[in-house]
Amino acid sequence: MIFFFFQDTGLHYDRYLREVIDFLEKDQHFREKLHNTDMEDIKQGKLAKELDFVGHQVRTKLDELKRQEVNRLRTLIKAKQDAEGGHEMNHKALLKQFEYMNHMNPHTFEVEDLDKLIQSATNDLENYDQKRHEEFKRYEMMKEHERKEHLKNLDEEHRKDEEQHYEELRKKHADHPKINHPGSQDQLKEVWKESDGLDPNDFDPKTFFKLHDTNGDSYIDEQELEALFTKELEKMYRPNLDEDDMTEMEEERLRMREHVMNEVDTNKDRLVSLEEFLMSTNKKEFLEPDSWETLEQAPAYTDEEMKLFEEQLAQEESNLNQKNSDLQKQKEELERQQEKLNAQKADESVLVCFNVLSDLRISQHTPSPTISGQ
Repeated sequence: MIFFFFQDTGLHYDRYLREVIDFLEKDQHFREKLHNTDMEDIKQGKLAKELDFVGHQVRTKLDELKRQEVNRLRTLIKAKQDAEGGHEMNHKALLKQFEYMNHMNPHTFEVEDLDKLIQSATNDLENYDQKRHEEFKRYEMMKEHERKEHLKNLDEEHRKDEEQHYEELRKKHADHPKINHPGSQDQLKEVWKESDGLDPNDFDPKTFFKLHDTNGDSYIDEQELEALFTKELEKMYRPNLDEDDMTEMEEERLRMREHVMNEVDTNKDRLVSLEEFLMSTNKKEFLEPDSWETLEQAPAYTDEEMKLFEEQLAQEESNLNQKNSDLQKQKEELERQQEKLNAQKADESVLVCFNVLSDLRISQHTPSPTISGQ
């Protein structure tokens, strides 16, 4: 079983991916293969080869879906070209937009299309969390950079007040109840009690799994797993309080989910089966976990990373200033050329007027020709 058949992936081709799988599942043969093929076989393309055995009606619909997706991409690419003033696009970036399908054949959906779609979704999602971590790191460094820049613009008295206020907010944020280790017995029992309204002494892992398999597919996916951490996160983060950053809360949720998946998801399909879940409840990590290291205890970046980040910002600012300076010079040069052109036109207009007046004077002083015979 593969996880992206059940949840919103966040990929730019998620709708296409989901529609393809939805129609394939309408074919009984493919549906059976889908539910009985393990992750390694899927990665090796064995599932994609089953497309040859899918019924004609489903294949016809897949052809239609592919044509629609090709047209969607072409429209997006044209819109991007128009937005960029018609400049030629980077061909590598252009082809990357089509990596999840065989764009050389825009008309029919073949085995290669299904294989590319599965491989692309698998690879993209394996890198998705890492990209989110990198974005969060940049967010945190930018926040710290802006804080320090703000302090530079204050006098000494106000700077001390601001720094004191900052430390007070940090202490307030760190002053929260104990955070249970994600996925531990203590953490799940708290969900059992607070969310499910059941007696912790009656905690039963199998019943807990069924309660939180909210879509009833016999797996706990990443979204269902993340929902289990809400109570823990509410201990640390409250909306509308200065000391609590909701972006940091989502990063903490992601860290918790990754940790539990690493501990429980033994076949690495990013889904937790009932068997995997029950096996995890017998481990020492479940019964006697270590304390959980929260974000305030595990900074998102190092001093060296912050230094490099600020150097990059300074370079970007310098490049931007240089570009603005160059544009200003170009503008001034164009204005000078326009003024020169206007002056030339004015001179030409004066000259034309002078010539016209001269011609008029000459014509007025020239005697009319006499008529012969008079």
